[in-house]
Amino acid sequence: MQLSSIASARRRCGFALAVVSAGLLSGCGLQKDVDVELPAPPAQLVAECYLESGQIPQLTVTETVPYLSEPSTQLLTDVTVTLTGPTGRVDTLRFRPGQNPGTKKFFTHQGRRRLTIRPGDTYRLDVKDTKGRHLFGTSTMPADVPIDTVEWKFNDLTGEQRKAYVLTKFDDPAATVDFYRLQVHRRRINDDPEVDYEPDDRLLNGQRFVLGTSYEFSPNDTLFVTLYHLERPYYDFLRSIDDAQSANGNPFGQPAKVRSTVEGGIGVFTILSYDRRRIILKE
Repeated sequence: MQLSSIASARRRCGFALAVVSAGLLSGCGLQKDVDVELPAPPAQLVAECYLESGQIPQLTVTETVPYLSEPSTQLLTDVTVTLTGPTGRVDTLRFRPGQNPGTKKFFTHQGRRRLTIRPGDTYRLDVKDTKGRHLFGTSTMPADVPIDTVEWKFNDLTGEQRKAYVLTKFDDPAATVDFYRLQVHRRRINDDPEVDYEPDDRLLNGQRFVLGTSYEFSPNDTLFVTLYHLERPYYDFLRSIDDAQSANGNPFGQPAKVRSTVEGGIGVFTILSYDRRRIILKE
């Protein structure tokens, strides 16, 4: 999920709450317009970067905008982005806005070469601009945790009610505290996932995980099952996104803050470690 969509959702939430409150007051004949001046803190840098072994690094850099204002489409052209690898080599990412054809994500900066990243390798991201702002973060690639098996079973119904559930099995390492994300996509991995779980190993440390879906897939569906092994900061970032989305639109919910994985700004920088299976649901 892109950070700009999070900000947009929060603005919609605030607007909706204001409308509901005004509606309740007007129903009682107590409506009154009040102008509230919101503080305008200094704009912060916002970065979103996911590194993958075998891929050219890409990064999106934007900046925050005042609360309830329209999202800014202005590109930051005075930003310098560097990526430092485990050997100390420093690569400068070019300002080259575009769209990744695979993920459909837009980016503002791009590297020149494909990365070779091994478990345990640490990378550092530095983003600086001419205003003196400096966003930075580090990420270490987690160990490989492969999918053991993917199984499915159909119900006993017929026609359009004939559906299958899917089971994904993998073994958790016993020596470490581990965090995961399991996604199941139908047909294409750049669409929204049909299934999205974020488990940890607090209750199953060193044991076999069996994660299942409901009966929701049809015969001959093509599915992509992806198991991510996550760093703790990225896992916390994802959970904070979930909490923020749950709080949106709920006037009785506790506001939730997105937990960035970077310092000096807002955003996420992480190395993706995953195993993926493509299956066709044959009966």
